[in-house]
Amino acid sequence: MSLQQQVTQEFQKRFGASPTAVVRAPGRVNLIGEHTDYNDGFVLPMAINRATYIALRPREDEQVIAHSIDFNKTAQFSIANFENEQAGWSEYIKGVTWVLKAAGYTLRGWDGVLAGDVPIGAGLSSSASVELATARAFGVTSNLPWDAATMARLAQRAENEWVGMNCGIMDQMISAAGVENHALLIDCRSLATQLVPLPPNTSVVVLDTATRRGLVDSAYNERRRQCEEAARFFGVPALRDVTMEQFNSRAAELDEVTRQRARHIISENDRTVEAAETMRKGDAAKLGLLMNASHDSLRDDFEVSSDNLNIMVECAQAQEGCYGARMTGAGFGGCAVALVRSEAAEKFADAVSAAYEKAANLKPNIYVCSATNGAEVL
Repeated sequence: MSLQQQVTQEFQKRFGASPTAVVRAPGRVNLIGEHTDYNDGFVLPMAINRATYIALRPREDEQVIAHSIDFNKTAQFSIANFENEQAGWSEYIKGVTWVLKAAGYTLRGWDGVLAGDVPIGAGLSSSASVELATARAFGVTSNLPWDAATMARLAQRAENEWVGMNCGIMDQMISAAGVENHALLIDCRSLATQLVPLPPNTSVVVLDTATRRGLVDSAYNERRRQCEEAARFFGVPALRDVTMEQFNSRAAELDEVTRQRARHIISENDRTVEAAETMRKGDAAKLGLLMNASHDSLRDDFEVSSDNLNIMVECAQAQEGCYGARMTGAGFGGCAVALVRSEAAEKFADAVSAAYEKAANLKPNIYVCSATNGAEVL
């Protein structure tokens, strides 16, 4: 049974009527451009065919009643008066409610049932998928105008200020604005986007190491501070404004750690822009090499990889039909991503799974993914 059918059936069971709408918003995998988003740089994610679904109907009052199938819990609160109880999944719904209200939208309550198949904590943005699905739900019940960039910014604010996760704009933007069969080159300063086709006859394979990391108050925020220090050193608003030539001319003046962090961001921005050009030419081999170089930089200069991620990437790169592989997401655990010849994808998945299990003594989860549309009403 599809998730759309599951949430619809559960809604009928709980609320005694059919939902008036079902919305979905996808998770994402980032092909290249890691930790560049909060440096005003470029990222190249794609929305994946794993998503959060909400079956819903509007209410006449200001109550939101949302039942999560995945957690088997129900959250209820009044739009007029609610607070942050740090209650896990439901805070993403409340955070979006809070930020829409703060932006001046008039909101109506709703009954909803939600479920998702974006793995939690794997670096595939399950949180952004819940946020954008919630924004879509309010869009339906409260007749809000839908502008992907506006809603992405609001959802990002909800995650930053309500949930307390200091993320950049990428996750929310791709969940809001993805397009089937394409990745999206996002300029994280202007939010300008360019659709970029995936190279012909390629599949994107997500390689979940079965290790998890907590992000709030973690090394993520430390890396962000280090990047801001480097930008101040160069006298620019963000590292996006520093060319590799400028960096090389003054790199010796930086302490070693700051130098490494800055070098990753500046080189990663260059790789990401080049990757988009490469994809337009349909050059899968070149894209794979750029992904490999990205992993090396994340491992050595930004130091956000992990033993398990390195093992997974090496297992993937060793397989026939693999153009390239890298860790994806914030790091320290979670997932890698590989670009693979389509006809080899299933065999590749089996081979990597066996190799990783032998090397890491952990059973991975591997998903052959396709690029889907962003948040939508079904």
